[in-house]
Amino acid sequence: MAQPQASLPAADFGSAEGHDNKNFWALALGSVGVVFGDIGTSPLYAFKEAITAASHHGTVAEATLGVLSLIFWSMTLVVTIKYVLLLLRADNKGEGGMFALMALGQTVARRSAPLLGALGIAGASFFYGDAVITPAISVLSAVEGLRLIAPQFEVAVIPVALVVLTGLFWMQSHGTARVARFFGPVMALWFAVLALGGLMHIADNLHVLLALNPLYGIEFVYSNGVLGLTVMGLVFLACTGAEALYADLGHFGRRPITVSWLYFVMPALILNYFGQGALVMNDANAIENPFYRLYPQYALVPMLILSTFATVIACQAVITGAFSLTRQAIQLGLIPRFEIRHTSESVAGQIYIPRVNWILFIFVVMVIFAFRTSSNLAAAYGVSVTAAMVIDTLMAFFVIWKCWRWPLWRVALVVIPLLMIEQAFFSANLLKLFEGGWVPLVIAAMLAIIMFSWVKGTKLLAKLTKRNEADLDWLVRKLEAKPPHRVPGTAVFLTGDPYAAPTSMMHNLKHNRVMHERNILLSIRTVETPRVARHERITIERVSDHFIRIVARYGFMETPSVPKILEHARRKDCNIDIGATSFFLSRRSLRKTPKSELPRWQERLFILLAASAEDATTYFQIPTDRVVEVGTQVAI
Repeated sequence: MAQPQASLPAADFGSAEGHDNKNFWALALGSVGVVFGDIGTSPLYAFKEAITAASHHGTVAEATLGVLSLIFWSMTLVVTIKYVLLLLRADNKGEGGMFALMALGQTVARRSAPLLGALGIAGASFFYGDAVITPAISVLSAVEGLRLIAPQFEVAVIPVALVVLTGLFWMQSHGTARVARFFGPVMALWFAVLALGGLMHIADNLHVLLALNPLYGIEFVYSNGVLGLTVMGLVFLACTGAEALYADLGHFGRRPITVSWLYFVMPALILNYFGQGALVMNDANAIENPFYRLYPQYALVPMLILSTFATVIACQAVITGAFSLTRQAIQLGLIPRFEIRHTSESVAGQIYIPRVNWILFIFVVMVIFAFRTSSNLAAAYGVSVTAAMVIDTLMAFFVIWKCWRWPLWRVALVVIPLLMIEQAFFSANLLKLFEGGWVPLVIAAMLAIIMFSWVKGTKLLAKLTKRNEADLDWLVRKLEAKPPHRVPGTAVFLTGDPYAAPTSMMHNLKHNRVMHERNILLSIRTVETPRVARHERITIERVSDHFIRIVARYGFMETPSVPKILEHARRKDCNIDIGATSFFLSRRSLRKTPKSELPRWQERLFILLAASAEDATTYFQIPTDRVVEVGTQVAI
C-alpha cells in the first residue's frame, strides 16, 4: 500500500513537522486562532438547538444522553478521522482546500477531470452559503447572552449584532495583520474557558459520561423516527467549521493542526458539551441557554464579551476563506476577474476583495433580518456544510485511489462509511428545507449557475476569437518576407495563446501598418498547483529577431503581476525597460446574436458577467500610462 504524500506547510512558515522546531508552538497557537474559530464557537448554539428539539419526546435525561453521544461520535468520525487523520494528508504541494483537492484529483484522474471540476464548483458554491450564515448565526448566538443579563436587553440583540458585523466587514479593507496576532491567544483563552465551564458541571451528574457509548446515539435516532433525523441535523452544528482544518493546511502545516485538535481543542469542546449536558440533566430549565448557564451570574458580562470576540474571530476566518476561494476561482477561470487588494507587504495571503466583502455583508444583514434569532438560523446552517463535506469525500475518493494508489476495495472500505454518515446528516438537514434550509441551497444554486455559465461562455469566446487570430510562425515568415515599417521600443501583447498572433497585434498591423522593433507575446497561465516555484515562473523563447514568446505560470493561489514577470525576464537576460514599453490589450465588446450556441438567458448572463469583470490593466498591475487598448466586437 502506497503511503499518502506528507503535508508540507507553506514556505513562509518553514517546516513544522517536528516538536523540536522553534516555530511549532507558534504555528499551533496560530492554528487555534484561525483554524478552529468556527467549530470552536459551536457550543454557543449546537447543544441548545439539538436538546431543545430532542426534549419534545421522552425524558430530558434520555434526550441528553442521545444528543451528547451523537455529538461526540460525529466529531470523532467526521472531524478527527476524516479531516485530521485522512484529508490533512491529501495535500496539493502543501496546500489544502476544496480547489486544491479538485486540482490534485484532476492531475491523477484525467478521465474524471470534468466530474471533479463540477464537484469543485458545487463545493465552492456551498462554501459561500456557509460564509453567509456563519457570521449571522455566530454573532447572534453570542449577543443573545444579553437576555440573561437583563430581559429588557432582548430588543438590543439585533442592533448590537449589526454593529459588530458592520465593524467587522468595514475592517477588512484595512487588513487584519495587526489584529491577527491576537487571534491565537484570545481563542486559546476561549477554549480554556470552555473546558473550565464544562468541568465545573460534569461532576453534578456523572451519568452524562454514559454518552461516550455510541449505542445511546444510535438508539435515540432509530427509536424516534423523523424526530431522530431532525436532531441529527442539529447535532451536526457541532461539526461546522471542520472543513477549515483542511483549507488552512498550507498556512500552518499538518502536525500543528493535528496536535492542536487532538490535545487541546477537541478535549475542550467535549468537556463543554458534556458540562452543558450534565447541567440540563440536573435542571431542565437550563435548556433555554445551557452555554451561558454554565457560568456564574457575575461572569456573564465577561463571557458575553469573550464570546463576541470569539465569534468575530470565527467570522474573520470565514470571510478570509471567501477571499482566498474567490482568488482561486478567478485564477482557475471559474468567475470573472475581481479587484484584489493586498493588505500586507509581507504575507501573500492577506488579500481584500471589495466586491466579495460587501456582497457578503449585504447577504448577512438580509439573513439576520429574515431569521432574527440563532435558533431560526440553525435550520439553514447545516445544509451547506454537510453538502460541502459530501463533495469533499467524493473528491477524496479519486485522490486516495489514483494518487495514493490504494486498492479499490480498501478505498471503498474507508470512503463509503464516511459518505454514508455524511449523507445521513445531509438528509437530516434537508428535513428543515422549508424552515430555512432553502437559503444555502438557493445561494449555492445561484453561484453554480454563474460559474458554469462563465466557464461555458469563456470557452465559446476563446473559440470565436481564435478564428480571427493568425498562426504566429506564419505571420513572422510573412513579415520577414515583406517587412513593415518598424518603430523603436518594445511592445508587449497579452494573449491567452502564445502561439497565435493576438487580435490586438493584427489590428495594430492592419490599421497603423507599423510594428515595434521588439514584440513580446506574454501569456499568463494558471497551473494545477497552488504555487509555482520562482525558478519555474517563466519560460522565454526567441521566435525571431523581432519576436519573443514569454509564458508565465502561476498557481491558483497566486495573483499574477506583469511588472514582476518582466522583472523575472530581466534576470533571464531579457532586458525590458517598462518605462519604454507599450502594452497592447484587446478589449472585447460582446454583443448578442440569434445564432449563439448559448441559451438566450445564459448568453445575457455571460455578457453581463464579462462587463462586470475587473479591467485587465488593473488586475495584472500594468502601468496605466503605458497601455494601448484595441477594441473588437464579438458576436457571442
